[in-house]
Amino acid sequence: MKFTFSWLKDHLDTNASLDEIETTLSAIGLEVEAIEDPAKALGAFVIARIVEAKKHPNADKLQVVQVEIAKGQPLMEVVCGAPNARAGLVSVFAPLGTYIPGSKITLEKKPVRGVVSNGMMCSAAELELADDSAGILDLPAEWASKVGERYIDAAGLNDPVIEVKLTPNRPDCTGVRGIARDLAAAGLGSLKPEPKLKAIKEAFDCAIPVKLDFSADTANACPVFAARTIRNVSNGASPDWLQNRLKAVGLRPINALVDVTNYISLDRGRPLHVYDAHKLKGAIHARLGKSGEKFLALDGKEYAVDSTMCVIADDSGPLGLGGIMGGESTGCTPETTAVLIESAWFDPVRTAATGRKTGLQSDARYRFERGVDPASVRPGLDLATDMILEFCGGEASKAKVAGKEPIENRVIAFDFARVAKLTGVKLPEAEIAKILTALGFRIEGEPSAAKVTVPTWRPDVHGPADLVEEIVRIAGLELIPATPLPRLDGVARPVLTEKQKRARRARRLLASRGFVEAVTWSFIPKDQAKHFGGGAEALDLANPISTELSSMRPGLLPGLLTAVTRNRNRGASDVALFELGQAYRGEKPEDQYLSAAAVRAGTARISGAGRQWSGSGEPVGVFDVKADVVAALASLGIDASKAQITRDCPPWYHPGRSGTLRLGPKTVLAYFGEVHPATLKALDVEAPVAAFEIFIDALPPEKKKSRAKPALAASDLLPVKRDLAFVVAKDVAAGDVIKAALNADKTLIRNVNIFDVFEGGNLAAEGRKSVAIEVTLQPGNETLTDQAIETIVKKIVADVKKATGAELRS
Repeated sequence: MKFTFSWLKDHLDTNASLDEIETTLSAIGLEVEAIEDPAKALGAFVIARIVEAKKHPNADKLQVVQVEIAKGQPLMEVVCGAPNARAGLVSVFAPLGTYIPGSKITLEKKPVRGVVSNGMMCSAAELELADDSAGILDLPAEWASKVGERYIDAAGLNDPVIEVKLTPNRPDCTGVRGIARDLAAAGLGSLKPEPKLKAIKEAFDCAIPVKLDFSADTANACPVFAARTIRNVSNGASPDWLQNRLKAVGLRPINALVDVTNYISLDRGRPLHVYDAHKLKGAIHARLGKSGEKFLALDGKEYAVDSTMCVIADDSGPLGLGGIMGGESTGCTPETTAVLIESAWFDPVRTAATGRKTGLQSDARYRFERGVDPASVRPGLDLATDMILEFCGGEASKAKVAGKEPIENRVIAFDFARVAKLTGVKLPEAEIAKILTALGFRIEGEPSAAKVTVPTWRPDVHGPADLVEEIVRIAGLELIPATPLPRLDGVARPVLTEKQKRARRARRLLASRGFVEAVTWSFIPKDQAKHFGGGAEALDLANPISTELSSMRPGLLPGLLTAVTRNRNRGASDVALFELGQAYRGEKPEDQYLSAAAVRAGTARISGAGRQWSGSGEPVGVFDVKADVVAALASLGIDASKAQITRDCPPWYHPGRSGTLRLGPKTVLAYFGEVHPATLKALDVEAPVAAFEIFIDALPPEKKKSRAKPALAASDLLPVKRDLAFVVAKDVAAGDVIKAALNADKTLIRNVNIFDVFEGGNLAAEGRKSVAIEVTLQPGNETLTDQAIETIVKKIVADVKKATGAELRS
């Protein structure tokens, strides 16, 4: 929600500064996200007039101009390259030392082709007011009387823009008046009374019938629809003050009729819509859509309609989606001479569901899905009529109202003592009553048994606890006393489960290997969920925060990969991120699982990222994340060497550069490998990226360790090493060779290590490869004889041949 400081003062009589406004808004729950103050960026620029312009002596395209920057002061000599610079031109001048936002430079005194420029004449682009940089600003000639004044003051640009982040339960603050009401209740001034409208002269009957076509069980989709026509209008540009306010909050002025509805939506939180009355055919209906219907919306896109959506239609078909967006076919243009004003109330739930289905975002949807004040239907219609008659002229018809406003007379029994009971904040009864009254609540009865009537613009207040929240919010949350919990005697017993302990160890281990922990959303876009094996309808959120967060995540990798792109967009090209959290295979409790996932991108290897004096960093690959998985499993009590590595990874991993670590055919401990290029492309992630997932729920229980330490198994005999080279089929895994060699003699063989793989020459033509291993034998009690060593080597060769079909390479 954006508004300007002067706009706020239209409703709030206050002497508070901008800083006080910002502090108070955040304190009462209306968090200020940003304040754009043009005075900070453009305060140094002044109105100036060129008195004389001559050709630069040393440049064909430059001029030397004499500039009047203040009445009665000497002229300033400035070098200017603008083609429109001329004597008598009124423009904007920047003195030396000024920072130019459009050029990102600070003016310094230095010669330009031999002539020193004492400042700069500025274009709209250099002030970031427009994209036009063809020449300097050409201001009206009558502005010559304003020479020396600050440009932002003369142009009316010194109005700060405040942006407030609203929680979904505060529809009353989607209008500037609602925000002013809260500030007045907080003691920052008083709320001005609403200006009285002129009596509307209703010159004729509205010739366009208004109908509500709903069944009894769908009537809440649009319970009331009010309309009025105005004929003989002249639809030109809206007044400058109105256009400036819309521009300040990021809206593009269109024409007076449309600008009025946009202004009232922002000013009062009351969305309206205007139709070109001559383009309507027959009656105007509020009804549910029909399968197969379509309409062209004001955003230029065509949308399909279904039977769950509330539409506004005439006899020719749908004209727009109720509470979201109108259609192009009946939009108001400069040629419009008769207008129909719509002021209706639409069901928040149906509006939100329709917006999600269509993906349409609009200011009207933002307000209706939160809950517009149902009592504002007729006042909003009258206010729009009054402004249109003032700006566009014409004659107004009588209003037509179909249905009735869904106003609920909500009265809450409230004891003022509940404020202290629920929050510990002790406030005088008079202050409690003052706060509630200032917020629009009506109080009857004694403080101990008061009846509080909730205003129609507060659909979020339902019970006494809500009233207590409102009172303490305005009085100040800092008044809530801090009370420490009682300290219990003795040492607390361990409360962490084995799974929680493993999760902690996994976090520490991954952090020690250079990963940074990330916490991503548990919700992801549906197309990403489908890509990673999820996306079932049972896992779609009924009320998502946005269309980009609509499905429960089937795994942690989508969020981490998206985080990689966000980091790279901010200059961090080599990142290593991990996350430990829940993911969801289905809707049942047992379908929720705990996993640890991580990604390495660019050159973010454990040995270091980026360029070094000894050479460039190597890109991450499958063996980097394999080492991470082995280390992480070791910290969790799992010996990865006893697990089986297979190549049946999910499709989001590279099929030739990934692996699955499993115990038996069913228990999957982890996936690891480089991410598939198709997956990177789908998520707009730049390669290379390697990742892994460890399924903590699938890990077997840790064996309880004995408190007694085993005797140190150390030998004073030197180890013996032998190199063996085997020729195997190309598809034989090197791990199978290692496992067979290790099992040949578990007592003497301490280690088997592959030191060479060769696939060229004749071997490649035969579909085979050479795998060379180093076997380490560690004697225990006596030195091994040559015959004993030879016996073990033969046993290794025989076992490897039996397991893999290998032949000893000659």
